[in-house]
Amino acid sequence: MSGFYGWTDTLKGVYYGPGCAATALPKLIQTLGVKKGLIVTGRSLYSKTDVVSKIEEILKAHDAYAGVFTDIGEHTPVAGINACIKVFQDSGADFLVALGGGSPIDGAKAIRYRIQEQTGAAAPPFQIAIPTTLSAAEYSIGAGYTDESGKKVAVSHQLLAPAGIILDAELTLPTPSRLWLSTGIRAVDHSVENLYRPLVTHPMKILCYAALADFFKYLPISMADPTNVEARQKLLVAAWMSLWPTKREQYSALGLSHSLGHRLGATYGIPHGITSCLTLSPVVALQSRIASPEDKECLANALFYLREPSTGLVDGDILKLSTLIAGLVDKLGLKSTLSEYKVPREDLPKIAQGQADVEELLKGIY
Repeated sequence: MSGFYGWTDTLKGVYYGPGCAATALPKLIQTLGVKKGLIVTGRSLYSKTDVVSKIEEILKAHDAYAGVFTDIGEHTPVAGINACIKVFQDSGADFLVALGGGSPIDGAKAIRYRIQEQTGAAAPPFQIAIPTTLSAAEYSIGAGYTDESGKKVAVSHQLLAPAGIILDAELTLPTPSRLWLSTGIRAVDHSVENLYRPLVTHPMKILCYAALADFFKYLPISMADPTNVEARQKLLVAAWMSLWPTKREQYSALGLSHSLGHRLGATYGIPHGITSCLTLSPVVALQSRIASPEDKECLANALFYLREPSTGLVDGDILKLSTLIAGLVDKLGLKSTLSEYKVPREDLPKIAQGQADVEELLKGIY
C-alpha cells in the first residue's frame, strides 16, 4: 500500500453544526483578514426563503456586507459569471460568500478564476462556501460552468478551493425535498466512485464507506421527516466525507457515472443529482465485469459497511451493491429514465463516445 495525501492549499477551516453560521462566518472573516463579502446565490433561495437574509444579517452585524448577486442559474451559465464579476468590482467586495447548491459554489470559483485572470493578481479572492444541498462542490478545486455555446466546461486550480466551509443544517431546511435527496444520491456517487477512482488514498476510501452507511441510513429519515435537523446535519457531514478535500499530485480521472453525468447534465437540462440517480447503479453493475481485481474488491467491501451479507462472490457483491443503490433511489422517489428527460435515442452513441458497454448501459436506462 502506498500513495500521497495533501490538504487543499486554501482551506482554513470547516465549521459544522445546526446554527453554527452565526459564529462561524465572523470567525472565518477574521481568520482570512477580509473586509466586505458579496453573497453569490440563486434566485429561488433569495426570493422564496429567508436563508439569504440570515447571512446578510450576519455580514451586516460585522460591517462586512457588500451586497448580494442572485443570477446564478442551474449548470452555472457564463452570462451570470460575467455579470457577477462587474457587481463584485463595483461593490468594493474583497471576498465571496457562495450560498446554495453546486451552481453558486462552482460559479463563485469560476468568478474568482476570471477575476484573477483579468487583474493579474497573485491569487483569486477568497471564497467562503455555505452549502444548502449535498452536492459537495465546496470540497473540490474545480468548477464546471456552461459556456456561450451551451457546453459544460471546467476550470481547475489549487487556489480555487474555498477558504472556509460552513455546514449549518438549519439553513438547509427550505431546500426542496427532491433537490436535497437527489444531491444526496450525487454524494453517494462520490462515495462509490472514489472506491475505484485512481489516486484516492486508503483513508479517504474508509471515509467513503462511512459516508455510504450514513447516506443509506439518513436519506430515508430525511425524506420521511424533512424537519429532522439532526439527520440533515449527519448528511452534510457525510457529503464532506464523500469528497474529502485533497491535493493530488497528478490528475485523477472521474468515475464513469460522473463522466456520464457531465455529458448529460447541461446538454439535456438534467440536474446533476438526477444524473447520478440515472447512471450510478448501472455503472456499478458494469464494474462487476470491467473493473480491476483491486477495484472490484473495494466496491464489494461496501456491503460490510452497509451491514449487508456477502453473496460469497466479489462480482456478486458488486451487483448487490448496484441493486441496493437502485433500491435507495426508488425508495426516495427519484427513479427516472433518459426518455423522461427527452434525451434523443439517436444521441446515445455520441454520449457513449464509442464505448459499446456504455451505449448498452444507456439503452438500459432509456
